[in-house]
Amino acid sequence: MVYLEKFFGLPVEKQNTIIDAALTSFGKNGYKKASISEIAQAAGISKAMVFHYFGTKKTLYLFLIRFCGKTLMDEVNKNFDPNVTDFFDRIKMAGDIEFEVMKRHPAIISFLKSLYQERDEEVKSEIQSMMADKEAKDFQMKIAFDGIDTSKFKDNVDPKQVVKMLMWMSEGCFIHLENMEGAHFDLLYQEYIDCFNLLKNAFYK
Repeated sequence: MVYLEKFFGLPVEKQNTIIDAALTSFGKNGYKKASISEIAQAAGISKAMVFHYFGTKKTLYLFLIRFCGKTLMDEVNKNFDPNVTDFFDRIKMAGDIEFEVMKRHPAIISFLKSLYQERDEEVKSEIQSMMADKEAKDFQMKIAFDGIDTSKFKDNVDPKQVVKMLMWMSEGCFIHLENMEGAHFDLLYQEYIDCFNLLKNAFYK
């Protein structure tokens, strides 16, 4: 797309400034109430330049969804150790990587939280489609199951059901991450890990 080509022609530092400003505004206000003028002011550019780079508010919003997903997936791919074969250790490793990404880019947290709650008809169908993306689902299954030793599970436990439970638990934890910093952020994640370990003890032989 021509608009995004112009954006990617900017220095990376400037791209990140604009992205962080947009993530913060959409995360705080939701799609409909987010202001392009506010985004432009926070990014240190004119409103006209936002449209120059993205064309429309909707294009910018959908770009941010893809950006968040790609950023998290790229970090997991880069730092992931496939030699870890324990199911829970593997899931925790991926969670630790994503947690560190969100600590470095806290605006991602508020944006993704608002994404789960977004109901505006202009973007609702695209959000549902992108969140159900096959590539993302396949990536999650690869992380959870490729090369995993399932012999540690109790005989009546279905690992795929365990993945669902862990995803629900992480989403519940995620809701409370917004506006947390430093020690409070770390404390909440540690509480999540404590619950995570309870499940591990319950489902393993």
